[in-house]
Amino acid sequence: MNRHFPQEAFATVVPEVISIFQLRYRILQMISVSGPIGRRSIVDTLKITERVVRNETEILKNQQLIEITQKGMICTAHGNHMLEQLKEVFQEISGLLKKEKLLAHILGIQRVIIVPGNLEDDSNVKQLIGKEAVSFLIEHAKNDDFVAITGGSTVAALADFLAPVKSVSSLTFIAARGSIGDELELQANTLVSQFASKSHANSKTLYLPEHLSQTAYETMKKEPVIKEIIDLYEEVHFVIHGIGNAKEMAVRRHTDNEIIAILRDKQAVGEAFGYYFDINGEIIYQINSIGIQLEQVKNSRNIIAVAGGANKAKAIRAYFNIAAKHTVLITDEGAANAILEG
Repeated sequence: MNRHFPQEAFATVVPEVISIFQLRYRILQMISVSGPIGRRSIVDTLKITERVVRNETEILKNQQLIEITQKGMICTAHGNHMLEQLKEVFQEISGLLKKEKLLAHILGIQRVIIVPGNLEDDSNVKQLIGKEAVSFLIEHAKNDDFVAITGGSTVAALADFLAPVKSVSSLTFIAARGSIGDELELQANTLVSQFASKSHANSKTLYLPEHLSQTAYETMKKEPVIKEIIDLYEEVHFVIHGIGNAKEMAVRRHTDNEIIAILRDKQAVGEAFGYYFDINGEIIYQINSIGIQLEQVKNSRNIIAVAGGANKAKAIRAYFNIAAKHTVLITDEGAANAILEG
């Protein structure tokens, strides 16, 4: 924004306009990322009455911001354009802009982007995080950049917003890790293929189990195909990754009980790139696997960390004790509030 929005003065003269704008923006935003969507979903998520939703969506339809189809409501091109035009105004009057600056200061990083909502209560928030991550990628990516991608459901949300635009079609998406457990659709290999397909870009996969013995690890990293990927990690320009809850990630990886006991005893709270760490960012355990290493991540030009939900607050707070300072965190209001409230 070029000029500060005079929120206090505006709210004094026409207080009802602020609340109506925020409500209408949130409804339009939900329809944009989740459409086709029914009124019931909006009622349940925003905790408002069906009558209010019906009245507000009728206004949005009359303004040609949404269309109502047999499958549900969808956002028009004009509606999406207005969301972008009014985004900074919404961030400011909703208080999110102030929280972004405060959270960036607390975490000691370059920038924080906060989307409204709490992923614990609303799975659609994942889509908002994914949309912001793609916007940042499009804005900052350069021709022929290498983009390393980890797995996970929040990173997976980017796929819905990737398109063959000029700034991303020359990219090469690289799997930052091998597989995790049995969740094939959320593995880095699957995601880089999806991202490349959606954006007409290139991809490099890494089909290896995450858990390797030391002997297998030393042998596999010498294989030409594997060595090519390992060498590419040194040249990565962009890293997009999630931040996990330590206990949940250990379970997803079918981790041995002995290791789980170590994580519990040493009070691990978070995980990223196969590193488990405590609340102070001290690394407790690192899985023996082939994938991008923390120092390689820190050496990349751009880093986007995506994570949401109040239950991720401790993991996020802990990770940024060891993260690169030029990392951009894209999170939600639930996680942000939990961190800010301590």
